[in-house]
Amino acid sequence: MDRLQFLLLLLMSSNGFCQQGEVCSKSVIESCDDCIKSGPHCVWCQQLNFTKKGEQEAARCDTKAQLIARGCEMDNIISPQNTITIEKKDPLSTSFDQEEPVQLSPQKINLILRPGLPTTFSVSFRRVEGYPVDLYYLMDLSYSMKDDLANVQGLGKELFEALNKITKHAQIGFGAFVDKTVLPYTNTNKEKLQNPCDGNDQQCQAAFGYRHVLSMTSSENEYKEKVAKQSISGNLDSPEGSLDAMMQAAVCGDKVGWRNSSTRLIVLATDAGFHMAGDGKLAGILEPNDEQCHMENSLYTKSSDMDYPSVGQLAMQLEKNNIQPIFAVTKTVENVYKQLSSMIPKSEVGVLSSDSKNVVELIVNAYSRLSSKVTVTHDNLPDNVRVFYTPICDNSIKGNIRGVCENVLVGKKISFNVTVTADSCMENKAFIIRPLGIKDTLTVTLSTNCKCQCNDPVESSSHCTENGRGRVNCGICKCNEGYVGQFCECDRGGKDERSLRASCQRQNGTECEGQGDCVCGRCLCHTSESGKSYHGDYCECDDDHCEKFQNQLCGGNGKCNCGKCECNPGYDGSACHCKKSEESCLTINNTVCYGRGTCKCNRCECKEGYQRPLCQTCPSCPDPCSVHQITVFGFDSGPFKKNCSLACSKSLHHEMVDSIPKSSNECHQKDSQGCWINFKLDQLVGEDNYNALIQKQRDCPEPPSVIAIIGGSIASVALIGIILLMLIKLLLYMKDLKEFRKFENEKKKSKWAEADNPLFQNATTTVANPTFTGE
Repeated sequence: MDRLQFLLLLLMSSNGFCQQGEVCSKSVIESCDDCIKSGPHCVWCQQLNFTKKGEQEAARCDTKAQLIARGCEMDNIISPQNTITIEKKDPLSTSFDQEEPVQLSPQKINLILRPGLPTTFSVSFRRVEGYPVDLYYLMDLSYSMKDDLANVQGLGKELFEALNKITKHAQIGFGAFVDKTVLPYTNTNKEKLQNPCDGNDQQCQAAFGYRHVLSMTSSENEYKEKVAKQSISGNLDSPEGSLDAMMQAAVCGDKVGWRNSSTRLIVLATDAGFHMAGDGKLAGILEPNDEQCHMENSLYTKSSDMDYPSVGQLAMQLEKNNIQPIFAVTKTVENVYKQLSSMIPKSEVGVLSSDSKNVVELIVNAYSRLSSKVTVTHDNLPDNVRVFYTPICDNSIKGNIRGVCENVLVGKKISFNVTVTADSCMENKAFIIRPLGIKDTLTVTLSTNCKCQCNDPVESSSHCTENGRGRVNCGICKCNEGYVGQFCECDRGGKDERSLRASCQRQNGTECEGQGDCVCGRCLCHTSESGKSYHGDYCECDDDHCEKFQNQLCGGNGKCNCGKCECNPGYDGSACHCKKSEESCLTINNTVCYGRGTCKCNRCECKEGYQRPLCQTCPSCPDPCSVHQITVFGFDSGPFKKNCSLACSKSLHHEMVDSIPKSSNECHQKDSQGCWINFKLDQLVGEDNYNALIQKQRDCPEPPSVIAIIGGSIASVALIGIILLMLIKLLLYMKDLKEFRKFENEKKKSKWAEADNPLFQNATTTVANPTFTGE
């Protein structure tokens, strides 16, 4: 059993079931050029009479295997291929001999690609023995680096000896940095600017941002002399202007003295972090860094005017100028610079001792790691171009956008397979491939082949009618002015082509519904995938897309015509999937679905709102009590009084009864005389057909009592009058009371003078009653 399964699996893989085959994804194809633009596996058959009458010329476009299977000969298949032309390929150098060495080959290559079809070429690289080295030592001179400066000043001899072991063509430069001389980075007090160090340190130079001290030199004595003159400086905050200094050292190549053919290294020595783009806002510096050289008298002049560069800006300029940074930092900031190094290709981080005594060993080890790691990449690519790299070496790192080989020895040749794909048509585009940190480049010029080169036979002129109405182009007819058709057989007869094509469009839509050709103003329909022809005036119909039942078109009980099933006698349904029967659709009164639906497949299909199974009820329909006006019946009133027979007789039948049976659908309606009419509606067969049972006796309200109304009105008026008089009296009383209290208060406040009236005389006559005895 296991052996049988193995043989079956082997057979499947050999037939391609386990592999993805070539696919031609066609869209709108009108010519050979359109075909080859559709996909890398699309090819064109230029064979005469390959297509049948009425068949689209797009049938000439398919995969090679499909066209051959349909009878196209190999000689008539048009399939443009990629071409690679190497225009310059100088051999790789083995050692440096004062001439420009070649470490990358080839140097120029020209590609002509078919859109979507990848091509691969090889690039070789070899490290040259004794290749020159330019090392720029960029040192942090803030006060915390005081001990380090003293050691660096004495390391000139060791540093030159170490570099001379690598190459006989070594040069060293020197630069220094602190930070921007504005608050909050540096104390701007005049005295502090001149002596920013703590205490009375006599060996302290004025604050500065970046100073170029020594251009590239091979003289050990000159290096010692210049570095010995340097002294420490200072600032306020911990992060320094490291990125400012590195940017200027990278872009001011003529002042620093970088050579064209050399390994360029910047050694950044510091014990602090760094400021980056955006930090300048703290000092009110809003102008972004412009990545240009601003150095006068060896000083960075725009330090206080421009913001710090971003990490991205610095990485781009270092790569553009083939400079590889080595970050020689203390243990406290090692992690910070490792994160920075991860964003700058071809950079290394080494840990300095507290006094920088190990800086020479650190530089040698970092250079060894940098030079033995070869990274090949590209600059900005043209639009719709993809490039992938495959390293061919002992220690490769997998990746697509870059090719990386590690532990590459001097003199050892390695290579990279470069795969280029152009996804659209283009002409004379170019991009550069380069090893990071090396000046050698490969210029790739790219064009695409989007035109078919067809070899049309001379004797084929009669193919486009015998009267020479057109010519053959890649197997199809290109008609002369005034003629159209697959073989230019149609004379437009004075009509313009636009008018002829408009007559092949239904409702201003697609010409012949995209399923035929407009020939002489009429649609010539194509053949469908099943071999049947489209039909209809506009080729709008096909007989392949009707509803299926049990995976059979029209359930096998009918035929498909223009997208709809025409069922055989005795069958019904959209897919002819059921036999005709009304058994389950009959109601108790022997009607079909109560006249409110149709019976299909022995099942009621109800009109909108009515519910199955028999379309008897309609929960969402309007209430018939409010819809039907029945007040005219029996009472000679209502809005339809004058035309009752026309408005109501067809949809509403009535019967006058003494009483109505109690039910949930009892209705009540008020007539024009204010009386309530009670009735009941029973729906008959049909959609809007009712029988009304109307109660003879109306509920009319008793007339109002005139005497009670008049008496109540008079009493109400009298009561309101009395209440108003009482309110007026109360207001007057309150006002008088307020005035009296005001008078009393003023009387208490008055003061009367006490004096005798000069005109007043006391009584002088005394009269005694003679009869008074005193008892």
